[in-house]
Amino acid sequence: MKLAENHAVRFPKVMTCLNIGCPLGMGIWEGVPLREVIWLTQPRENLRRVFYHGYHNDDPQQMFRSSLPISRVLEDPFDRPPVILCYKLNGQWLDSERGGPVRVIVPEAYGFKSIKWLTHVVLTNLYHANDTYAEGNNDVDSWLKTFAATISVPRQVKPGKPIPVTGYAQVGLAGLSKVQVWIQSNAIERPAGDPHFTTAPWTDAEVLPPPKHWGALPDGKIPANTFGFDDATGQPRTWPMRLAKVHWAALLSGLPAGEYTLRCRTIDEKGNAQPMPRPFQKSGNAAIESVDITVKS
Repeated sequence: MKLAENHAVRFPKVMTCLNIGCPLGMGIWEGVPLREVIWLTQPRENLRRVFYHGYHNDDPQQMFRSSLPISRVLEDPFDRPPVILCYKLNGQWLDSERGGPVRVIVPEAYGFKSIKWLTHVVLTNLYHANDTYAEGNNDVDSWLKTFAATISVPRQVKPGKPIPVTGYAQVGLAGLSKVQVWIQSNAIERPAGDPHFTTAPWTDAEVLPPPKHWGALPDGKIPANTFGFDDATGQPRTWPMRLAKVHWAALLSGLPAGEYTLRCRTIDEKGNAQPMPRPFQKSGNAAIESVDITVKS
């Protein structure tokens, strides 16, 4: 906390598990860059990786571990926030459920990199990762993907009535340019050889603006000197923000009676349609969600 007097940083981040199809939460995380502590050890050479682990229980076989290349800890490429030793969430001291008193937060990474209840940080010349998740056949160097999912979809509607749908999008390192939706009659057979529905007649949904009131934060306001926010207005400098969660909505035209499937997807800032460019589950969820809708009187 002495270091925090001069080095504290805060930034927004959505926390997501590598193997779960929805974010666990979104907040403003605050802490001291891990590098500030590492420099106190006066490292010199033969340093390639940082191992770290936290308390889980007294069984050594259940020690939860993760690691990073030292280059990511010492430098913040592409204007990312730093890797931090986190002690606050949304302006409040980090409670034990969220990993307090201190946890690691890696801005662009999935949750398994942000070890809770931190107890040990080890500097090593080993070249390989030691992550617990590596033993589960996962990509331990993956960063957050961009994808969309629904929040509210009526499962049964009357013929001809408009269909309101809402959802969220996780904005990964690739950014977000749009969210799209598509509703298909189950009586229509899709062309073969198009597993990601690239030829479907997708339509754009509306990506909603940033909130005026920021939930659990004191007074619902973003604190000053928060990464990515303008101090004068308290609003994001860009929207949608990378590494955050945004909401979207669409009002679909009424349909004749029948059984339908609704799907949604994202288009990232490079024009890649979900689940591309990384469709594989080993590096994080990005599967296109489908929701069944029945239209009948």
